[in-house]
Amino acid sequence: MLKTIKQWLGAAADVVMPRVCPVCGRALDGDETWLCRQCLATLPRTRFEEVQFNTMDQHFAGKVPIERSTAYFYYEKGSPYASILHDIKYHSTPRMGYWLAARAVREMAATHFFDGIEVVTAVPLHRRKLAHRGYNQSEYLSRGIADTLGIPYVEALKAVLPHSTQTHKGAIDRWQNIQGNYALNKDADQLAGKHILLVDDVITTGATLTACATLLKSIPQVTVSIFTLAAARLD
Repeated sequence: MLKTIKQWLGAAADVVMPRVCPVCGRALDGDETWLCRQCLATLPRTRFEEVQFNTMDQHFAGKVPIERSTAYFYYEKGSPYASILHDIKYHSTPRMGYWLAARAVREMAATHFFDGIEVVTAVPLHRRKLAHRGYNQSEYLSRGIADTLGIPYVEALKAVLPHSTQTHKGAIDRWQNIQGNYALNKDADQLAGKHILLVDDVITTGATLTACATLLKSIPQVTVSIFTLAAARLD
């Protein structure tokens, strides 16, 4: 009975303010969540988790030792799928990120990418940006993964300095822009010996993730793997 009432209320809300797919703009059916079936089916998956020393792993080679890395789908500026990241980050729909991250865990189960992960942590936002945006989209991604795996989410890192957006910067400027911006939280030493999954929304040059992974690797006997929702195509 309760489920029927919720379904009725949801249907009524869709009439007043229809939910639409952020990729194609089509109104979503009652049993479609965030994205329509067609856009989910054509999501430009990277499938990095199926490839040894994939192109994402190569971002970190010679910089910081990581166990493995993957991104769920490709990001291309101007692509309809770019609206997913934009909505999650700027349009107050972080729950879509949570949902997509949880879906990625289930979809990648057969690859064993998440096997052995013990805790999940996110790339942090500086308090000024957090206050302006109201949430850290990478935390929502992390919690979607942690809840699905049944493991803890921890705040292992903090952003100690604000930095300007990375969006329009080249590789060298990105590295300079994040130097000294992050630090370990005071109780991070409790993660000694753990396999930590570091999570962010998108990887481009890998500068931010490298800085954060390097800090995590300073904890004794820590293993680090990396997941991002998207990966920019760097042609």
